[in-house]
Amino acid sequence: MKTIKKILLVLLVLFVIAQFFGPAKNQGDLASVQPFLDETNPPENVKTILKVSCYDCHSDFTVYPWYNNITPVNYWLAEHIKDGKRHFNFSNWVGNSTKRKDHKMEEFIKMVENKWMPMDSYTWIHKDAKLSDAQIKEVVDWAKQVRVKYGLEPKPQ
Repeated sequence: MKTIKKILLVLLVLFVIAQFFGPAKNQGDLASVQPFLDETNPPENVKTILKVSCYDCHSDFTVYPWYNNITPVNYWLAEHIKDGKRHFNFSNWVGNSTKRKDHKMEEFIKMVENKWMPMDSYTWIHKDAKLSDAQIKEVVDWAKQVRVKYGLEPKPQ
């Protein structure tokens, strides 16, 4: 029994020490998405959807929940954000070729239409980020129009 108590004490001490360390935060400026918004011109309702459901993981600006202050949870969140930005980063739109932008919008449409985004692990906590069927349609319709604007997607009939 003494050995178990010692092990638990050591684990507790390590947990407390770990709280003094954490990954770098994704605390850029929300203005970093403005070039994307200027170019793609989403309606206000779509802008709101993007802000609530996408930006935390897919831009240079994250609004962190309280539990981000707990190690190792903060490392798990940091990895999700890093991975999300690797796949689609609203803050890194300028400088991409038209072909790449069109491809990213095509992927965006697929992920939203199939309800793969936003991820369930995100919407469990962020209930307002879960998209209704009507919101999915609004976002997808807008994204398809963006693709038409890029001239690489045939116009819908």
